Amino acid sequence: MKCIVGIESTAHTFGVGILSSKDDSGDPDLNGKILANVKDSYTTSEGGMIPMEVRAHHKKTSSGVWSRALGDAGIGEEDIEVVAFSNAPGLAPCLLEGMDFAKRLAKRLDVPLVGVNHCVAHLVIGETVGAKDPVMLYASGANTQVVAFEGGRYRIFGETLDLGVGNFIDSIGRTMGLGFPAGPKIEELASEYDGELLELPYSVKGMDVSFSGIQTKIRNLILTRNSVPSKLGTKVPSSSGKLAFALQENVFAMLVEVAERALAHTGKSELLLGGGVACNTRLVEMCRIMCEERGCKLFVPEKSLLVDNGAMIGYLGLKIWKTGLGTLDYGSVDIAPRERTDEVEVLWE
Repeated sequence: MKCIVGIESTAHTFGVGILSSKDDSGDPDLNGKILANVKDSYTTSEGGMIPMEVRAHHKKTSSGVWSRALGDAGIGEEDIEVVAFSNAPGLAPCLLEGMDFAKRLAKRLDVPLVGVNHCVAHLVIGETVGAKDPVMLYASGANTQVVAFEGGRYRIFGETLDLGVGNFIDSIGRTMGLGFPAGPKIEELASEYDGELLELPYSVKGMDVSFSGIQTKIRNLILTRNSVPSKLGTKVPSSSGKLAFALQENVFAMLVEVAERALAHTGKSELLLGGGVACNTRLVEMCRIMCEERGCKLFVPEKSLLVDNGAMIGYLGLKIWKTGLGTLDYGSVDIAPRERTDEVEVLWE
């Protein structure tokens, strides 16, 4: 069996995915069965990401992640026939570390190298759960977009006008002293609250959203209240559960509204969730209710494929490679930290 490797390093995660590229008979396997999906993520007890520290994390953990992935897949390096890596978009230091790792690996094995857009990989991996022609609600740290395939590209019908929803949540978590990433802790606090909904700013403009107003409002509420020890092991505002609950209900309602508007605008009948924020059970529940009311289907990949991961890079990389776009000219390959989803021409469909 021959395999493709996918390397992910756009932000806080260094991931390696290994997928089959040919079955035992030697025929192409465009579906790319996932054999391994291993990652190691940068975390802090307080504060957020410092790009050079994250790059150092990736450099330190990459060899261990690689060894674990080979073990999980049950293959040797001689079984690898192509290497894919996330070359866009993302934090430049992190992208460079992933590219350097991928180049060294491809050069050592003398196999083609394929650059993959991270955002598009989040979209395409939805095929593994049966999505055919969906509107995608892509909610991650740096990205918040409503996307659908039209005219040979993944078109952005709506997006954040300021910061990504995941970065917004993490910024509130930093103010609350929750560390990074804050999303799971915010979700836990919200799940424990059973009271009235705090009124917060709500900013939707067409199919675009804005989080700066609600960010300022919540920060001001936090900083004007006393702190008490919480069972999460840190100090957070005494009203933290109320704030976390209101944050989720307000922000997720904004995301569901623009997703529904995109469904109506495009006439599509499938909604696909992608990105790490889509791991939140409340967001999934709200999307499911909306889809049921519209008569649409909701598709949600498993959490290991929602968060940043190497498997989705390998999955899309395989499709790109099969069109003949891989290269052995490793020096010609570079990163594109600011490349947008709709700048990628889809040649593999």
